[in-house]
Amino acid sequence: MPSQVAPDDRLIADGSAPTPSRNMLEKALQLLKALGASPTGGEQAAELARSCEVPLSTAYRLLSDLVDHGFVEIDRQTKRYSLGLEIYALSQSLAQSRGLTGVARPILESLARETGEATLLAARDGGRQIYVHYVPGPHLVSVVGRPGTVGPLHCTAMGKILVAMAPEPVRIELTETVDLSHFGPNCITDRDAFRREILKVRDQGWASADEEHEAGIRAVAVPVLDPDGRGARLAISVAGPSLRVEVTQMYEWLPRLRDAAREIALTMPRE
Repeated sequence: MPSQVAPDDRLIADGSAPTPSRNMLEKALQLLKALGASPTGGEQAAELARSCEVPLSTAYRLLSDLVDHGFVEIDRQTKRYSLGLEIYALSQSLAQSRGLTGVARPILESLARETGEATLLAARDGGRQIYVHYVPGPHLVSVVGRPGTVGPLHCTAMGKILVAMAPEPVRIELTETVDLSHFGPNCITDRDAFRREILKVRDQGWASADEEHEAGIRAVAVPVLDPDGRGARLAISVAGPSLRVEVTQMYEWLPRLRDAAREIALTMPRE
């Protein structure tokens, strides 16, 4: 009589039973997938353990390992976990070879030619922004935003967009908790002023930064809207030195920026 095999005793490629390390890998992947599907962008360990049907002690141990290796981040105040920079770096490697970045590049290049300044594409990574793509301007003196580098949310044009256009629970949490460290001479460091700025950005649909992140740098940004048109995971901007870029000139770029954002949005996968 053939031996009975329990449902969990699946065979791997070579016909042997799964090892404990393989089971742990599967559980870790479950946790990562759950974090990726989180509607708020962050979950507590108990929530993840429950949704993944993983013992809480196991979830804590695996999450700790994932944090140590940069695949997961933890907000020490809220105790919420979110996907880390290493996950984003891997996704960008894929995007660079065959996805969004390759399609966005000619759009950003066209925008840089038309405006004469650097164009940038960024996404939010927890409480900061990460540059996804960058096209330099034609001048010797130009803003630089190398892909994979990170920046603050509160004093950059794209960062403000990414806060203002986040899902409501995330937007509220970021507005109240994002670090307001001082950078450039016009940097917002007052919480009430930041709240007002985010409300203004959400209402008008664009953001500017006038020597807020760095002295001598101005930028204007718009969201790359999600398929439902209500939020944005990406933002694009045009940025240049204040010695060459007037504030009124930034506003003149808005129609072309919006056109570029719509073009990029059309390349995004529909969920």
